[in-house]
Amino acid sequence: MTDQLSLVFQALADPTRRAMLSRLRSGAATVGELAEPFAISRPAVSQHLKVLERAGLIERTAQAQWRSCTLRTEPLDEASEWVERHRGEWNERFDLLDEQLRRLKGTGDDRA
Repeated sequence: MTDQLSLVFQALADPTRRAMLSRLRSGAATVGELAEPFAISRPAVSQHLKVLERAGLIERTAQAQWRSCTLRTEPLDEASEWVERHRGEWNERFDLLDEQLRRLKGTGDDRA
């Protein structure tokens, strides 16, 4: 079973889905409006929307023959919070790596 945060990052990994989410920042859109900029089939659009919906990033509703999607920001907020919690640790590790590389480069210069 995949956790919700993993589903969000998997959904965000695809540029088409990120573009769809960017479009939804300006408000709800029909499936046709979301599909318009992409040269992909309707089934492919539907599959992208299923991934976004499974990750909780969109909500789909139907009114008569129109199907519309709206952005849900809560999962994005949770992903952002996760990244921020880990950013300090990553920066510390990069600083240690940078320091080690400088030492190794200094050692290599001594042999030259």
